[in-house]
Amino acid sequence: EEIPVPMSRNNVGNRFLALVFDKSISDKYSEKADDDGDVLWEMHDDRIALTEDHVMWARKQNLYNETFNTGSAADVLWSNQLLSSDLQRTVGHAMCIDSPTIHNCREALSRDPIIRSLLGVDSDGECDVSSIPLYRWRQIRDHTLRRDDGRDGLPQMVLAFDRPEAKSDGLREEIFNDHLEYLIRSERVISAGPLHVATEEKTDSKSVAVGTLMFFNAPNRDNAVEFVENDPASKAGLYETITVHRYNNLDVTGKFVSENLYFPEQNTYQMKDAMGHWGYPVDDLQTKWLNQ
Repeated sequence: EEIPVPMSRNNVGNRFLALVFDKSISDKYSEKADDDGDVLWEMHDDRIALTEDHVMWARKQNLYNETFNTGSAADVLWSNQLLSSDLQRTVGHAMCIDSPTIHNCREALSRDPIIRSLLGVDSDGECDVSSIPLYRWRQIRDHTLRRDDGRDGLPQMVLAFDRPEAKSDGLREEIFNDHLEYLIRSERVISAGPLHVATEEKTDSKSVAVGTLMFFNAPNRDNAVEFVENDPASKAGLYETITVHRYNNLDVTGKFVSENLYFPEQNTYQMKDAMGHWGYPVDDLQTKWLNQ
């Protein structure tokens, strides 16, 4: 009897956003001069050297069936590699993790090879990730805000944090409908939603909105900045800080590894080989998507 690939137990709607900006969280970079170009390229080179390990860690984190990774408590939904404004270097990554608890989310982060390199480990090989900014991301569930990355432009990420007064003056709620209409009419938004304080329970009253995370397409940086500045939320003065980044979307799912029927000469089984090395049952019926 064939057994379908089981659904992850971590698809519980607890989406946490981790922001990893290399220079701000790592002492080995932050203590060096801001205008030291060699340091900036050192950061880039270190990150690129670990990118494959990061991707494979995320893919392994997402693998699950009755005989492998049965204790899985966090799925990496996406990991976007953030670029400098001149597009010459990598400066960090933004990562979305679906997990039942904050503890499980942080435990998963502590095993990310890039984070371990940035923060270091103690004598027991443990990595303290308490300095990694973590938020709840409540993605707006509207089908019109799900454009493809790179459709009619290049993928951009905007990270905007509210003014402290916005928690009490009601401005976010007041301009929400205008903000949403602006995003929908633009026909360029990949995904969007407010950032909330990362409390243990999603329904905790302390989990208030503190910012906005949005991905969208734009032909160039100037157009991206203009789009963000014309957002009714920006015009109304909701945000204290706004940053815009181009990004590379890393394939952390590990599911796009079946044979390429159109170009069979291409080797697409690296992930299957890696899974076999880890001990994942690549030839069992639970892994139908690998063995068709």
